[in-house]
Parts: sequence; structure tokens; C-alpha cells
Amino acid sequence: MQKKNVVITGATKGIGRAIAEKFAAEGYHILACARTEKDLLEVQSDFAIRFPGVSVKVRVTDVSDIRQVQDFAKWVTASGVTTDILVNNAGYFIPGKIISEEEGMLQKMMEVNLFSCYHLIRDLLPAMIERKQGHIFNICSIASFKPLPDVGSYGISKFALLGLTRHLREELKPHGIKVTAVSPGATWTSSWEGADVDPKRLMDVNDVAKMVFASSQLSPSSVVEDIVMRPQSGDL
Repeated sequence: MQKKNVVITGATKGIGRAIAEKFAAEGYHILACARTEKDLLEVQSDFAIRFPGVSVKVRVTDVSDIRQVQDFAKWVTASGVTTDILVNNAGYFIPGKIISEEEGMLQKMMEVNLFSCYHLIRDLLPAMIERKQGHIFNICSIASFKPLPDVGSYGISKFALLGLTRHLREELKPHGIKVTAVSPGATWTSSWEGADVDPKRLMDVNDVAKMVFASSQLSPSSVVEDIVMRPQSGDL
């Protein structure tokens, strides 16, 4: 069977890294972006050793810059491979309250958490529609549908991303392209380092990756529209 390709943003850390590892372990080729070249090269080197036979192509991209997002899409298209699975994972979180957070925070959150997904999807979709196949995963959040304290503009941006995902699902039904919203609760990543929280209280990034991969393996007649995951003990 011909190997398939996964395009993933924010693939060097946390949930994004775990998803990239899971698909690479299953023989998928990876096309990844992140902001830091050093981290991307580390992923590329690590995967080359652990997953021989899997191609890992990387490109430095700051998804807060729409032009860089569009350039990343052009780079993916120019690579000549099909986008079988697109994972919009790159995200940005700064805690705060709407009334007191730093001026411009909403714009920053929307640029990374919403606009980057919107533009990458638009640029990669034509080829997917032409082939009448593909699967888009947007990494949303519990904050996409549940108001939480001190999430401010992050919650607004993730609420909007869930809306984008659901509208996209309806638009793409006739084209055979699947769309899934992934809404994890508190998950142990580097953003929690230094916090007074027991890692065992949070979810494991690999559990999220397993659910994404499993959802990608269904027959063309079925789709998982929403993946909602929480720590067993509940939200923080």
C-alpha cells in the first residue's frame, strides 16, 4: 500500500509532536512546520533514527504571519505529495481576563489559533477536493465550548476555531473530505512546567495522538466529528 502523508503545524512539542510520532510510527510521511529551526531539525533527526523509511520534511514557519502560512502551503504543494491528513495543531495560550489582558491579545490569539488554520485549509483544499479525499483535524480545546476562568482571548479564539471546523464539515461533505474537531482538556505539555500541578492529574499527549490516529482510520463512510477528552478527575 502506498504510504500516505500528514501535514502538521506546531509539530515539535506537546500534542503536535505526539501526533507526528504516532503517524510516523504507523508509516506515514510527515511534512511539518514550527517556529524554531533547531527544534524541527531535532524532530527530523530523531524520526530518521526511530522511523526508518519514513520521510520527514520540515519548514520554519511562524503561523502568526499569514504570508508564512501561505508560503508553507506552497511548499507542501510544491513537494509533489498529497495532503492525506492535515492537522492544524499550532496554538498560542496566554492566561488572562478579557477586561484586563494586554491590549492586542485578541488579535494575537486569533492570528495563531484561527486565521492560520483558515488560510492553510483554503490553500491546501483545492487538491484535496480534486481527489475527493482527505481528513482535516483542527486542535480545538475544552475552552472551545466551555467558558473557563482566566482564558480570555484564548477561549474566544478556540470557540471560533470550533465554529470554523463545524462549518467546514458541512461544506466538505459532498467532496468526501472528513473534518474533525479535537477538543482536549488539560494535557501535560511544556506549558505546564513550573506549575504546581501533578502531571498525573493531566492527560498524556500520547492519548490525544492515539485518538486522532484512530479517527483517521475509519472507512470512507464514517467520520468522527468531535473528539472531546478530559482528565479523568475533570477540568482544572
